[in-house]
Amino acid sequence: MMSETDHPSPAAPLPSREDRISIRVLHSADLLGGQREVCIEHAGQIYRLRVTKSGKLILQK
Repeated sequence: MMSETDHPSPAAPLPSREDRISIRVLHSADLLGGQREVCIEHAGQIYRLRVTKSGKLILQK
């Protein structure tokens, strides 16, 4: 028999409009500056952000 705790918890509520506004959105075209690949330094590590042939983004360490 399942108890009340056995049920999955309900989905988290969507962020409020104010929360969505505070999240910074960067367009990939602005980041890439016309290139297909850029390097990003984060916490002393270098990452490569590149666009695949199918137009998807891949981030690699």
